[in-house]
Amino acid sequence: MTAAGGRGGAGEEGFGFPTAEALLVVERALDEDLGTTGWGGRDVTTLATIPAEQRSVAHVVARADGVLAGLPVVALVLGAVDRRLGTGPVSVEATAADGDRVRRGDRLATLRGTTRTMLVAERTVLNVLSRTSGVATHTRRWADELEGTGATVLDTRKTTPGLRALEKYAVRCGGGTNKRMGLYDVAMVKDNHKLAAGGLTAAYDAVRRAYPDVEVEVEVTTTDEALESVGAGARFLLCDNMTPDLLRATVDAVRGTGESVEVEATGGLTLEVVREYAETGVDYLSVGGLTHSSPIVDLALDLDPDDG
Repeated sequence: MTAAGGRGGAGEEGFGFPTAEALLVVERALDEDLGTTGWGGRDVTTLATIPAEQRSVAHVVARADGVLAGLPVVALVLGAVDRRLGTGPVSVEATAADGDRVRRGDRLATLRGTTRTMLVAERTVLNVLSRTSGVATHTRRWADELEGTGATVLDTRKTTPGLRALEKYAVRCGGGTNKRMGLYDVAMVKDNHKLAAGGLTAAYDAVRRAYPDVEVEVEVTTTDEALESVGAGARFLLCDNMTPDLLRATVDAVRGTGESVEVEATGGLTLEVVREYAETGVDYLSVGGLTHSSPIVDLALDLDPDDG
């Protein structure tokens, strides 16, 4: 499978932080906060109450336990605010790394520079970082549950519009693996494609003819469909909404063909049952909830009263 996760290391380089995509998110978020028309382009509270020359030290602090993801966003937001408003630079010293398990009260980064820039940037920093850390924290629970089974948890395309690159980065930070990034990099033949194309084999063959270099996954709901897919040439199967017993029988039948086929399970998966599904012999378990149902990790940006 051409998954983008599973790489070792930590921090921006180890997990492949998507800087270009993150900058787009940051700029759009600042548009929402500062406005772009009429009275837009300013923070009326900060500009009114904080002198332009005032400098401070602040800390990004965890208010809950979790797994950190997205820390490079802090510097991106601070830089974007200074470019827009000319409020002055702020340096960032990381005291934790993406992928780290953090505890309530831990300091994740220390900021030094102009107070105005810090306060204008505060909510955008926390909105993004809390979201990505929430995805990483949720993913870590699944990865921990699967430890020792040989199976890997995958994300899906059920992401927040505009945040896919960051959310899939967070999945990697949490110990999961990315499946396809979109409709362009991996073909997935699903029920509607089979119906519209005249059958499973016809749909698979059509993709192979049109895009011979693209990996193709076929969604199946029965053992017979799985075997038909393998016979057609598929080497990547998505077993949808199968019971553990049916899934085990399907995996055994596919392995019995002698072909090297990767098998993924999805549908009806919870943390309580995922290990049972993993022990059927599948390679992957995909969970849309990693990105569509992860609660945030509560984080704060606190000015240090003893410095400045």
